[in-house]
Amino acid sequence: MRKNTLRAAFTLCAVASLAAATGPVSSASAAAHTAPAARHAPRPVLVDCLFHPQVRPADFILACGDGNSRLSSLHWKQWDTGVAVAEGVNAVNDCKPYCAAGHFHSYAVTVRLDRPKAWKKHPQTQHYTRMTLTYSDGRPSGFDRVVTYPLWD
Repeated sequence: MRKNTLRAAFTLCAVASLAAATGPVSSASAAAHTAPAARHAPRPVLVDCLFHPQVRPADFILACGDGNSRLSSLHWKQWDTGVAVAEGVNAVNDCKPYCAAGHFHSYAVTVRLDRPKAWKKHPQTQHYTRMTLTYSDGRPSGFDRVVTYPLWD
């Protein structure tokens, strides 16, 4: 019985090794065909609160310290070397009577990212350095219809 178990385990390991050995070859050859295009036109990233690069994120926290402003349901229409544009929702805490007891209100917004520059953490990577929010139907109290923020490096 033990002999059959060892033979089965050996066979299983051999098959797994063979599959692993052949998998990367096809992946590598596919990457080799797409890599030159990627090198010619690297797309900028959006750096999040934890300094992780994001590409076309569905959600994004604007107020890193307390999370009282965030973007959600982002649907990206454009993401290229100069500009990224999305439609989504900006959920903002009214902080009344204070932030911990406040309520979040949602506002339809167009998000525009631009001004890509080399990222200090990874100089070979471009990141967007400015975000512009345009509120289309209502906006948080005290906000202009168009608000522009510098993004962190």
